[in-house]
Amino acid sequence: MMKRVAFVAVAALLGGATSARAEMVDKVAAVVNRDIITLSEVQQRAAPEMSRINAADPGKRAEMRAQLMKTALDTLIGEKLMEAQIAELGISATEGQVDELVNDVRRQNGNMDQAQFEQALAAEGLTLPKYREILRKRILRDQLLRAKVGPKVKVTEEDLKAAYNQYARAEGEDSEVHARHILVSVDPKATEEQVAAARKKAEGIAQEARREGMDFSALARARSEGPSAADGGDLGWFKRGVMVAAFEKVAFNLKEGEVSQPVRTNFGWHVLKVEERRSVAAAPYEEMRPKLEGKLIEQKTEKFLDQYVQELRQKASVDVKM
Repeated sequence: MMKRVAFVAVAALLGGATSARAEMVDKVAAVVNRDIITLSEVQQRAAPEMSRINAADPGKRAEMRAQLMKTALDTLIGEKLMEAQIAELGISATEGQVDELVNDVRRQNGNMDQAQFEQALAAEGLTLPKYREILRKRILRDQLLRAKVGPKVKVTEEDLKAAYNQYARAEGEDSEVHARHILVSVDPKATEEQVAAARKKAEGIAQEARREGMDFSALARARSEGPSAADGGDLGWFKRGVMVAAFEKVAFNLKEGEVSQPVRTNFGWHVLKVEERRSVAAAPYEEMRPKLEGKLIEQKTEKFLDQYVQELRQKASVDVKM
């Protein structure tokens, strides 16, 4: 179950072959200065969100797909423009920085060992070297934003105190949960029929899990298709803001011992069970201050990101062909 830094699903999608040639031809979606963005790149970037479209009306599905493709293309254009700036400014990332981010992702995903981590990457169509390259690009873009947008971002002591008060109120009202899950995996390129079949399978597992006397951990070891199966689907203790939104919403609305209906994420359908709940005491201000400052800087940086990309786009030659 991925958290915060989500894996990027990469599908091997190419343009259609012509009758005159046997080879596959990849269409050009846009040209950014002298760099080409192919249709397959746009499809790959949009694939995770495309897989979650479940509108019954064909017209609505087509409209949603078109919007996702446009959003994916705009994102890729922005990345191309920033990559040009990174090269021009000579910004670089060390192997140590990439290692640190990889380890952070592993920790946020239940302290996966190397084999589990590579298995989760493979489920998203990624190898470890490819994923490291994705993270390297993220680090480079973050450094660029700190250089270009950072000077505009100001966090005051007043901002920090307000953020801490909000955090303390939320912690006082909330709890953390210890949960387990059973995963019925769904390939990112699965058809609607395959997604529906996987959901039906997950519904059957949920019914089985609710039987009196059923050992959920044993059922997870036997039926789960996720990397935590060997541990009985154990996710450990977690607070809000750690798991992906759909998963978290269900987990924090379950009672102790209650089993959920299937929940959809990028990985497939999950059946959750909350084992225990406990109250959470708010950490002192001085302990939380660095985390809150980082979060506020990130939030304020995001506000200037779109503006910065638009400025780059106005100065560049961008020819959209899709």
